[in-house]
Amino acid sequence: MRALKGAIATNRLLRTIGLTIAGAAAVSALGVLLVRDQVHRHRRDLFSPRPLRRLAALTNIGRHPDVENAHLLRDFLSWESEPMLRRRAASILGRMERSLGGSKEDAGGGNGDGRASQ
Repeated sequence: MRALKGAIATNRLLRTIGLTIAGAAAVSALGVLLVRDQVHRHRRDLFSPRPLRRLAALTNIGRHPDVENAHLLRDFLSWESEPMLRRRAASILGRMERSLGGSKEDAGGGNGDGRASQ
């Protein structure tokens, strides 16, 4: 009888641990999906007609230095007409290039605003 009770207790414990692990995996997967959605939304908002959304997108992209974001910022610099946002993007791009270990000359831009020299 004791062996049966011990087996039932062990079975309950294993079931509880399994459900806990499955729940943690589900929450983690949901978190990854939410982060990916936010990144996609901020990249899209970088070219929004609303300047405040563009500024928020710049701030978010600046927190995630990678080569793809550096290319995106170069495209943004050639597109953006607002001087304040251009300065902010150039500052973020410069910081991003330094953190990635590249220089503007190596990356194809040399005039300080992210565009190639003419």
